[in-house]
Amino acid sequence: MSVGIRAALSVLAVAFTAYLAVGALLWTEPPAYPAVQLVAVAFYLVTTWLCIFWKAQRTARADPITGELGPGALLPAWAAVLALAAAVLVPNASWVAAGPAARSLDFATWSLGAIGALMAIVMVRGRRWVAWTGVVILAVEATAWIGPAAALALGVVGAVLWVAIAQLLTWLIDRAASDTAALTELQRAASEWLATQEGTRRERRTQVQRALALAGPVLTRTIEQQGRLDAEDKQRARIAEEALRDELRGAALLDDAVRRALGSARDRGAVVSVLDEGGLEGLSVEERARIRAELARTLTGAASERLYVRASRHDEIAVTVVGRSASDDGDDRVDLWHEIARQA
Repeated sequence: MSVGIRAALSVLAVAFTAYLAVGALLWTEPPAYPAVQLVAVAFYLVTTWLCIFWKAQRTARADPITGELGPGALLPAWAAVLALAAAVLVPNASWVAAGPAARSLDFATWSLGAIGALMAIVMVRGRRWVAWTGVVILAVEATAWIGPAAALALGVVGAVLWVAIAQLLTWLIDRAASDTAALTELQRAASEWLATQEGTRRERRTQVQRALALAGPVLTRTIEQQGRLDAEDKQRARIAEEALRDELRGAALLDDAVRRALGSARDRGAVVSVLDEGGLEGLSVEERARIRAELARTLTGAASERLYVRASRHDEIAVTVVGRSASDDGDDRVDLWHEIARQA
């Protein structure tokens, strides 16, 4: 699509500049120096078509609007200098070729519109100062050869308007491109926010379902017994409460194996505390699975009366498991200390 648009615009520019050049070759009586006129026309066409078609350093334009027109191509410096040379040489050569008596005729003043079109092309190709410099040079030359009034009437005003319109259009396209890029970025951010919210809602639903699965039977039993629970029911309630606390304070550490290990430890009477302070943030899915698997093995093999599982933001250690039990003299002793590295 963009190639077709560029090709159509290039063909249109070639046809228009060729039409302007034909005006230099249509004369009722031969100019004083026909060869000079032919050389000026040939030099103009070569310069103009080089400025249209020459590939140059690309400026990135990844937004949708200018993407249809293709990436912006900055006119090379040598081509810009060649365009300025055409603005100096072609008008002077045409008036010299026409002779003193025919300087106001169409074949002598054709260069006013032709150079204006060339400078508009230079403007579109990104050389703004070169384009305006060429227009100023053209105006000075026309004033010197045919006078200011004739220069304004025969084409200088049109040249200025063409270059100004070309600059306005390029500015509008660039502005529309930047606005579209900003709108696209906002749309992307909104989509990411909506996706995050949907993920959060899904996670909340999962947690609610898991909480109902854990606490539902205990609450049902409590209602049936009207709050008069025996020791076994109280133990089940305590385990359910701790499991719910795990889901709230350490959800990132949990998977099915870890939950089973925590449940087994509590079934044998251990008191387990799980706390996640962001220890698994920034890790890959594989690293998280490795840490959880090692945590499940550690909890399965633990015999401590109290277990403390903590995930911190330490640079090297992701999870620390500490076990404490009562000693023979009644004081607590640490009988388990296991650190799970952040990286394997």
